[in-house]
Amino acid sequence: MAIHEEVLATARRICRERGERTFRVSDIVNALPHLNPSSVRTHVVSRCCVNAPRNHPHKWDYFRRTGRGEYVILSPYDITKEPPGRVAESPSAYAPAGPARDTIHVVVRRSAGFYVAESLELALVTQGRSLDELLRNLRQAVRLHLEGEDPGEFGLTASPRIAVTYEESLSGDGQA
Repeated sequence: MAIHEEVLATARRICRERGERTFRVSDIVNALPHLNPSSVRTHVVSRCCVNAPRNHPHKWDYFRRTGRGEYVILSPYDITKEPPGRVAESPSAYAPAGPARDTIHVVVRRSAGFYVAESLELALVTQGRSLDELLRNLRQAVRLHLEGEDPGEFGLTASPRIAVTYEESLSGDGQA
């Protein structure tokens, strides 16, 4: 099950047990101890939240932020309804169907004194003060993301490469 599906299922379960549509980020993090807490928080507050800034190539319209750390499940995923047959997208949405790819594509931008890398195929963002530090952090983040997972679920070979693209604005101010 993809992390966004686990986050939604957990939010629905918590809300169903309470008899309400709201929950806190900490509720979801505590209910999913087998997942990286940062990944869970990122999914709740950004990837699965309709009123969060658009920072990720894949977003799901599961929740709306109603207050500091508090969210509400939106009506298509409401606890009073049966879960939809297909939540939003399968892991294959991150990778084209067909033979496994051997490359993970990453876009790097300069932001507020840091180099920030975001993967196009994986739900993964990391940063570093220098490009060398960023690349070390990126390799570690990819290893941790794929640890204990079948790379084939992401459409990847067992030992994928990382292809890095650096983007910079034409004004040269470092803001892409």
